Amino acid sequence: MIIQQPIPFGRGVCYSGYRTNHSPITRRYPSDAEVLEDLQILVPHFDYIRMYDTSWHAYSVLRVIQQHKLPLKVMLGAEDGGEISNPDCPWGGLHTDEEIAYNRLHNYAKLDELALLARTYPDIVLAVSVGNESTSLWQSNLLKPETIADYVRYIKPKVPCPVTFCEGAHYYRLHGQVIAKEVDFISIHCYPVWMKIPFADAVAETIKDIEATAQMYPDKQIMVTEFGWPTSANKSMNAVETTEANQATYLSQMAQWSHTHQLTMFVFEAFDEPWKGGNDPIEPEKHWGIYSVDRLPKLFTK
Repeated sequence: MIIQQPIPFGRGVCYSGYRTNHSPITRRYPSDAEVLEDLQILVPHFDYIRMYDTSWHAYSVLRVIQQHKLPLKVMLGAEDGGEISNPDCPWGGLHTDEEIAYNRLHNYAKLDELALLARTYPDIVLAVSVGNESTSLWQSNLLKPETIADYVRYIKPKVPCPVTFCEGAHYYRLHGQVIAKEVDFISIHCYPVWMKIPFADAVAETIKDIEATAQMYPDKQIMVTEFGWPTSANKSMNAVETTEANQATYLSQMAQWSHTHQLTMFVFEAFDEPWKGGNDPIEPEKHWGIYSVDRLPKLFTK
C-alpha cells in the first residue's frame, strides 16, 4: 500500500530555466522576465515545481511567483559538497582534506540559506530537500547516510514546511534506512531508461520501483521527485527508443497512474538543458525536457 503524502496531491515538474548560453556553472542565470515566461508556460499543466539549489535562480523564481501571484508552489533543495572521496565516480569524485573540511562547513551554510528561503516564502515553499542523490555510488559529491540524517535533524526546527531527501529508489532501498527515520516523507527517482529497461516495460518497471520502496518503508509517505524519458540519446542508451512519441506515451501513462493513486510525481524536466554533460549535442542529459530549450512544446505538451 502506498501511503498518501503529507502534501496534497499535485502535478509536479522539475524546473531549471537555463536557456542557451545560460549555465549555473558560469552563473549566467535567466532574468525575471524569462522566469515569468517559463512559469506561465507551466502553470496550466502543473501545481508544483522542484528546484535544486539556493542560487540566484531560486530567488528569482520565488520572487516572480510572489509578485505575479502565480498558482505554483516550490520544492527547494540544497546542493551539497562532497564529504567523502569517491574513486568510483567516472567524472571525478576525489576531494582533498581541505576540500572536505570546506564542504563540511559550507553545507551547513547552504542549509541555513535554504531555511531562510523557506521562512521568507512560507506560502510558496512546499517542502525542502537537504540533498539530491548524495548517496548514489556514481556521485562526485558523496555523503554518508548518517550525515544526511544529521542535516534533516538540523534543518527541521528552522523551517515551517516538511523536510525530505531526494535519491534514486534503488539507493533509498539500499542504504536509506537511517535517512527514512528522520525525513517527513521519502522522495525517490525512477528512471527505467537508465536501467536499460525496454520501452515496452518502462511503465510497469517504474510502478514496481515505487511499490518496492513503499513496501520497504510502509510507515512513510512516498513522493516521486524525478521520473522521465529523454527524447535523444547517444550510445549511453538505446537511441531508437528515446523519441518524443515514447516520451509522450510514457509520461501520459504515468500521469494517469499518478492521478489514480493520488501520488505526486515530478516530471524531469520542464525544458531541455544544453548546458549539461559534455560536447555531444545528442547526449540524453541535454534532452529530458517536455519543451525544447527554445520553449517549443514536444508531443507530451502539445
